[in-house]
Amino acid sequence: MKRNATAVWKGSLKEGAGHLTTQSGILQNTQYSFKSRFEEGIGTNPEELVAAAHSGCFTMQLSAYITEGGFEIESIETKCDINLLEGRIVSSHLTVSAKIKGISNETFQELVSKAEENCPISKLFDTEISTEASLA
Repeated sequence: MKRNATAVWKGSLKEGAGHLTTQSGILQNTQYSFKSRFEEGIGTNPEELVAAAHSGCFTMQLSAYITEGGFEIESIETKCDINLLEGRIVSSHLTVSAKIKGISNETFQELVSKAEENCPISKLFDTEISTEASLA
C-alpha cells in the first residue's frame, strides 16, 4: 500500500504560503504558512498533521488489540500532543480515554502499551513517545 500527499509552497519562509493536497482529497489545497505553524495563523501545519496521524494510527491499533481480546469497544478518544523544540520533534504524548465493556484496567493498560509500541506511526518516530490512558 502506498499513500501520498503533495505540498506546494510559494514565496519566502515568513511571507510565503503553501497548500497541501492528499491522495484521498480530504485535504484539498489546504492552507499552511509560517503563521499557521509558529504563530496563530489560519491553516494547518506539519506538526498538527503528525499529531493527527499518530493519534489516528494508535487508536486503530489499540482497537485491533481490544477486539482481538474479545472486548466490545464503545469509544476510544486519543489526543496527541507533538512537541517541537529547536527544529526537532522531541516528543509525542498520547492521552487516551476509552469506554470498553468488560475490560480490566490492567488488561487495558497492557494493550495501550502494546499499541504504543506497534502502531506504524510510532515505529516511524525517532523520539520519546509517552501515553496516559484511562477507562471511563
